[in-house]
Amino acid sequence: ATATYTKNTIQSSGMSTLTSSSPIVELRQYQLNPAATATYTKHTIQSSDLRKTLPLAFFGFPETGSIALNTAVHLYHYPGGTRQRKDERAALAKKDEWKQYLGGVKECMMEQKSEIFVEAGLVHEFEQVTGLEYWIKNDCSMNSGGESIVELRKYQLKLGYDTVPNFLKLYAQALPSKLNAAGTHPTTQLVTILVSDVGKLNTVFEVWKHGGKSSCGMEAMEQSRQASRGAKEWRAGIAEIAKLATSFDTSILKPTSFSPLQ
Repeated sequence: ATATYTKNTIQSSGMSTLTSSSPIVELRQYQLNPAATATYTKHTIQSSDLRKTLPLAFFGFPETGSIALNTAVHLYHYPGGTRQRKDERAALAKKDEWKQYLGGVKECMMEQKSEIFVEAGLVHEFEQVTGLEYWIKNDCSMNSGGESIVELRKYQLKLGYDTVPNFLKLYAQALPSKLNAAGTHPTTQLVTILVSDVGKLNTVFEVWKHGGKSSCGMEAMEQSRQASRGAKEWRAGIAEIAKLATSFDTSILKPTSFSPLQ
């Protein structure tokens, strides 16, 4: 795919330009008591149909990386923005079944965190990048049970209004060489690029999926990483991106059985 640099591609998180109806992504992280994780997971699976009345794209737990173990990680894509989020969460909170579920898991949770992101415009400019809404509409939870993983790659960028737009420009220029690198595992797929809007600003996440029913996610990820190291444009782009970043970390997540993104 050929990158084009529109206002959507080069958007800044330095100051929010969202309206109440602009599409948003919510990242929620619940730190659980290790002794109660199994109880939380059991109740959450049993109530998954209720949770999926919200636009849930992903629900999983970390296997390794920077996100603490025993953390429930979930992503929601609200095309109707903060207004849709408010209305749909309020409607869910009124349901007796949801109240019963919360009563069963409340004591399992030690800490809750919510952050708001927007999908970078380049997500809609590359055919190989699906975006989160795709997975809500094409729920793959019926095909769960494989060895797929979801990889979160987090860039914390320097302060400044130009930092995120410059990052996205460099990223879009370099991305085709990574997506098309010889030897990339066929199951590896870039799901989305998220830019923080409420929470810690100048944060960018890459969300990748690797593996499937008949292929190991960790092995697929490693194969694709090795392939990307041979992509000259990608390596050059990352060298420039590194100058904009203060830190970089990754986490490997295992989807739950009801997660649309598998």
